[in-house]
Amino acid sequence: MPIIKIDMFSGRPEETKRELAQKLTETYIDIVGGPASGVTILFNEMEKSDWAVAGDLVSDRLAAKAKD
Repeated sequence: MPIIKIDMFSGRPEETKRELAQKLTETYIDIVGGPASGVTILFNEMEKSDWAVAGDLVSDRLAAKAKD
């Protein structure tokens, strides 16, 4: 039973996540095989202030970019 984990920023519409889940499941089955009922997808959503790249919070990077 595969588990596909997606880490992403919060705020995307439910319909977007629904479509992504459907397409990831279809693609997994096309490539690996097996039933759709065996594919689990977990969305881990976080705020931009909970994510850092190269030591900088993404929220800070975006704020600095907005000032430019």
